[in-house]
Amino acid sequence: MSIDYNALTLNDNINEHRFEMPVGEHIAFLEYRDKPEYIALIHTEVPEALEGQGIAAILVEKVLTFIREKGKKILPLCTYVQHYLSKHPEWNDLVH
Repeated sequence: MSIDYNALTLNDNINEHRFEMPVGEHIAFLEYRDKPEYIALIHTEVPEALEGQGIAAILVEKVLTFIREKGKKILPLCTYVQHYLSKHPEWNDLVH
C-alpha cells in the first residue's frame, strides 16, 4: 500500500477518548484521558497491516501538534510516546 503521509488527518474521537488517524481502510489511534491540567496519553495502536511504515510516529506527531495548538500539556504514559519523546526532544516542553 502506498501511503500519502501528507494526506493523513487526525480526528479527536471524544466519545471513545482517542485520537484517530484513518489510513486507507484502517484506523491507527492513541487513547487519552483529558484532565484539567494535562492530557494523559495512554496507549498507541497501529493495525498489524500498517506496522513498520512509520504510522505510529506520524500519529504521535499529529497528536502532539494538536495538543500544542490547544495550549495543553501531556502526561506520556504510553511507552511508544515515551520512546518518541526520547528521540524528539523538541516536544519536551509539552510534558507535564
